[in-house]
Parts: sequence; C-alpha cells; structure tokens
Amino acid sequence: MNGFFSLVSDILHTNGVPQAHVLTSSRMELPGWFRSEKKWDLLVIAEGKLLAGIEFKSQIGPSFGNNFNNRTEEAIGSATDLWAAFREGAFKPSERPWLGYLMMLEETVTSTRPVRSGEPYFKVFPEFKNASYVKRYEVLLTKLVRERLYDATCFLLSDSKKGPKGAYREPSPELSFSNFITSLLGRAIAITKGR
Repeated sequence: MNGFFSLVSDILHTNGVPQAHVLTSSRMELPGWFRSEKKWDLLVIAEGKLLAGIEFKSQIGPSFGNNFNNRTEEAIGSATDLWAAFREGAFKPSERPWLGYLMMLEETVTSTRPVRSGEPYFKVFPEFKNASYVKRYEVLLTKLVRERLYDATCFLLSDSKKGPKGAYREPSPELSFSNFITSLLGRAIAITKGR
C-alpha cells in the first residue's frame, strides 16, 4: 500500500498542503480512549493540530471470511476509539479531524461469489443475504460513512495478474477514489487556507 501513501501525500502537497504536515512513515501513533495509542497509516498534522488520519488496508485470499471480520472490527474500533479520544480532548486544540479509510480487495472467484450466512437463531439484514465478500465490503464501507465513523471511504478491486500493472476496478461510485480524495482535499485546503 506504499504507493497509495505516496499518491495521497503528493496530491495533498500539489494542492497546497506543506509536505512537512503529511506524515507517512514514523511516529504515526495517536492516543486512544480504550487503548493508549493506535498507529495510523497517514496523518496530516499542522501547528500541533490533527487535521486528518487515514487507514490503508488490503486483503488477498484465501481466507476472506476471517479477514473480512477482522477488518470490520478494526475499522469500527479504530474510529470509535479516536472519536472517544477526541471527545475527551486528546487532540486539543484540534477541531474535528477528517478520517478516511481506503480498502483494496483482491478480485477472485472466491471474493466475488455469494456467501451463505449461518443464521442459527436470527436472520441477518437483507443486504448481507448471499452477499459476496466484495458486496460485504461495499456495505461495510458505505455504512462507515453513513454512520459518520469516517468522513470518506474508498473501495478498490484488483486481480493478481493485472493489479501489479496498475489495473483496478471501483465497484461503487459512492466509494470511488475520486470522491475520497475530493473529500480529503476539501477539508485539508479549507483548514490550511484558513490559517
């Protein structure tokens, strides 16, 4: 995912965010409320204020089920922890930071075929009925934004043959890279221009 770190960093810099404010390699920990710290993948910090934090995640097969559950718990937990820490003043004097989550999933027969839910006692919500892991990620990332845990999310699919050459697919226009970066830039530019 290093290429995404560089791409997002370059886009921010090209649009007026000083390179020194965009952190991607070391000292990436932010305080949490339920744990002492959590390491983020990209941070934008200026004048002692947290402007943005982004998680970049990827998943390749074969164990899509276990990894999907882990990614879901991580995404919800990281945002919930950060917002609780923000509420309690951990990032003073920061105003509300922008949070983003970018997910790249391997597009394979296994990730795209319907998956049955066990439902031993209660029915799952309709959007999960026979949903592939691609669809489940799309649902997750959409709900993360609609529940306001993240300001924007991005969902990309790529296969093992064309992916290394730069080929990818965006299964949902709402979760496109363009929407993701536009949201981030809007927030970052508004804050940096206001100084």
